[in-house]
Amino acid sequence: MPTTYRGLFRTPEFTPLFATASTQVAASTVSGLALGTLVYAATGSPLLSALSMFGPSLAQVIGATALLSAADRLPPRAATTGLALAFGLGTAVLAVPGLPLWAVFVVIMLLGLVGSVAGGVRYGLLSEILPGKDYLLGRSVLNMSVGAMQICGFAVGGGLVTLLSPRGTLLTGAALYLATAAVARFGLGDRPPRAAGRPSIAATWRTNARLWSSPPRRYVYLALWVPNGLIVGCESLFVPYAPRHAGLLFAFAAGGMLLGDTLTGRFVPAGWRRRLDAPLRLLLAAPYLVFAAHPGLGLAVAAIALASIGYSATLLLQDRLMTLTPKDVHGQALGLHSAGMLTMQGVGAALAGAVAQHVSPATAMAVMAAGSVAVTALLAPGLRGEPEPVPEPSSPEPAAMASGDRP
Repeated sequence: MPTTYRGLFRTPEFTPLFATASTQVAASTVSGLALGTLVYAATGSPLLSALSMFGPSLAQVIGATALLSAADRLPPRAATTGLALAFGLGTAVLAVPGLPLWAVFVVIMLLGLVGSVAGGVRYGLLSEILPGKDYLLGRSVLNMSVGAMQICGFAVGGGLVTLLSPRGTLLTGAALYLATAAVARFGLGDRPPRAAGRPSIAATWRTNARLWSSPPRRYVYLALWVPNGLIVGCESLFVPYAPRHAGLLFAFAAGGMLLGDTLTGRFVPAGWRRRLDAPLRLLLAAPYLVFAAHPGLGLAVAAIALASIGYSATLLLQDRLMTLTPKDVHGQALGLHSAGMLTMQGVGAALAGAVAQHVSPATAMAVMAAGSVAVTALLAPGLRGEPEPVPEPSSPEPAAMASGDRP
């Protein structure tokens, strides 16, 4: 069993999964910055700019209620390849000159709907490749790749927007998605689905109800979704806050996230992990309160980098979620986490953009941060103590429902 980074990369299939995740993050980072810049230049609206970058996340709520059973009921390699191809095609469409603004938002919402399954597919596969205690280390490495690729993506993306134009940068993102599809198709093994039957809306609802029925899991999900989403609302205002330096702000945010995931995933002792998730969620929000004073660029960069270390609370909460969840629904449980988190990020971006329509972007960021602190405090009582596996009786699905014969 791998206990070091070297051991992880010697584990069969981990390296191609890592490469697939990294390339996809690079594609989404480059494309998101280009799209946000394009929409802000065309409209001058902080709300529309924020929604263009994070609005697709709002479609995740539809996917979470209709499509998530696919995370456990499709072959992981085929699903990963197909999702990357869909994102490549959609991103290429966004680069079409003269595309009306309403069509831009239709495309990105459709991509958000398709992408609602992606987290469950990827992290469900990770739980198979690295079962048990090795999952946390593997997930931390994937999160570290997110930070590294975002640093590179925002830095390179800012240069590409200048050199190639936003539309040329979107085409670069589309090419990266196609590379992701190739890595998945030829690098991952042909594993069978984790659950029998075809994906269906009924199966999705049934398993979501099962996951949500446990109070300990409900607290974990809310802690994973809401504080994170409100702070991503702060990040969605980087372009209107500092149009010429937005790439720099995003890069330092990614750097802080990378540092936090490295420390938490590899070096924090197991005995400390349960005590650190709430302080880390407070750290995620508190530094943004400085934006109430409209800080200069240097202080803003430092506050953003420090706050982003707090994103590593997600690792600890995911570890708790895995302890509380039966193995047969790990994929959908992680997909629900991912879809709910991205949905709340979209909600956070919309709220932040709406507030910034009436006050300055800096003030709006401070308001969102105060909300995140308040939510963390309210959830604290339900997250105290060690999680205990929830005993759930086995309840096989009726044949017609499991086979996907009913919607």
